[in-house]
Amino acid sequence: MFKKFMKTVLAVGMALSLGACGSKQGGETVTLKVWGAQDDQAMLGEMIEAFKEANPDKTWDITLGVVGEPDAKAKYLEDPAAAADVFAFPNDQLYELIDAGALYKVTRNKDAVVKANMEGAIDAASKGDELYAYPFSADNGYFLYYNKAALSDTDIATLDGLMAAANTAGKKVFMDVSNGYYIASFLIAAGAQFSMEDPYFSIDKAKGVAALDAVKAFTADKAFLTGDDNVLKAGFQDGSIIAGVSGQWNSKDIAEILGDNYAATKLPTFTLAGEQVQMGSFVGYKLMGVNSQTDFPEEAMALAEWLTNEENQLIRFQKREIGPSNLNVAASDEVKANVALSALAAQSVFGISQKDVVGEYWTPAEAVGTALEGKDYSKTSEELLDNLQAQIVAEKNK
Repeated sequence: MFKKFMKTVLAVGMALSLGACGSKQGGETVTLKVWGAQDDQAMLGEMIEAFKEANPDKTWDITLGVVGEPDAKAKYLEDPAAAADVFAFPNDQLYELIDAGALYKVTRNKDAVVKANMEGAIDAASKGDELYAYPFSADNGYFLYYNKAALSDTDIATLDGLMAAANTAGKKVFMDVSNGYYIASFLIAAGAQFSMEDPYFSIDKAKGVAALDAVKAFTADKAFLTGDDNVLKAGFQDGSIIAGVSGQWNSKDIAEILGDNYAATKLPTFTLAGEQVQMGSFVGYKLMGVNSQTDFPEEAMALAEWLTNEENQLIRFQKREIGPSNLNVAASDEVKANVALSALAAQSVFGISQKDVVGEYWTPAEAVGTALEGKDYSKTSEELLDNLQAQIVAEKNK
């Protein structure tokens, strides 16, 4: 009888204990911090409120802070414990954040996230087979804007045709070749490979030399013009520029300037060692990560997934013209009708992700482009290529 009584007491005790745990969990306030860009604050606030309404089973305390994607890594590393539970960052910060132990692996609904987004976006958010973040945009890249009243489809197909048309009209073609982001177009087309491990930058010598010879010919052409975004937009405004390489971030301004003559397409082909080769590009994605030190990993993952889901990627496009990584949104008529995003999609086929580019690439690449833009031919293309590779390694090994 005593044993039976004790079993009953223990059973009741366990039930009460489990009930107490369940009650505590159910009544606990889930406190999360989210970082996002300044321009996204109002939009993110609305998304967060919708998330709370869709998940009324918990008490949510979600605060929103201003940290833009480019600053996310540096801000996180200042104080990981004080960093946001959920934060946006560009995919070229992925490996460094992983190495710092910053990111909680995506373990909640991973297969669904993978299925919903572009293969390139998932690759950009992964290391090996592990998914470390949620993609929400595929619009960081570049392509060719042009004035369709001044250029034909034939003109824009090749760089040679583009420059010939510009010279005939006494106009300019814009590209910031002194920026490693853009000069990479020629190198990628020639088969350049980027890696976070040695060799960090590799390319067939003959093709690499031919690529830099092509850059030299391009920058030596009297129709060539370089500068920043303001130079590009001013040139379209006064009619001195009829085509220019840039990204989606300038689409609204250029569309307004060119009006009915606004057009965009993939980059042209160029002559590489006597053959026409398609110009390449870097393709960047924006991702949403979960802080590995969060007190609420399941809830943080749920919020990150919500902020990057199909519905909210459509909202991002409609409100901010942010190009989606979600396959359904990208395939919608609304997105396809966007001139800049259509051009980016066409170019992205020939692009590679920035996530494998070491930070030590940018300064040496800029030096090569600056020399060629400045008509400094004191070094041959082969010497410039050798220096580029050597300086990347030297900087990496400092």
